Amino acid sequence: MDNQALPETRSWAPIPALVGLAWVLAAGVVGWVLLTDDAPGRLLLGVVALVLFLLGLFGTVARPRLAADQTGITVRGLLSRRRWAWAEVNVRLAHTRRFGRVVTTIELDADPDLVVLGRLDLGADPVDVMDAILALRT
Repeated sequence: MDNQALPETRSWAPIPALVGLAWVLAAGVVGWVLLTDDAPGRLLLGVVALVLFLLGLFGTVARPRLAADQTGITVRGLLSRRRWAWAEVNVRLAHTRRFGRVVTTIELDADPDLVVLGRLDLGADPVDVMDAILALRT
């Protein structure tokens, strides 16, 4: 048995309760579609059900959304996973004003890719995630 320490890996994903809520709401809206006679309302509810279904699917499949270790960083999407070594990616916090409040996101700039992750993607405060990423990077 090798006594070398395994590299520490940290990962972040959407909050499971929110993903579950998306699934429950999607099922509820589908039930509503089946019970209504209003054709325009059915169309609108069908679109809402589809969006909720896709959000639930994304939150379920793209887990963990972000993972980092001492060798690099990995971002998972619905159909793919991208991995960059630390030398290939620039990680920074971005503060943007939206609707009168400041929103903090993490930007991963790996030319030509730019990935922006917010609180819902990470399930945690981006500032705390950035601190953990910087601790792993050094």
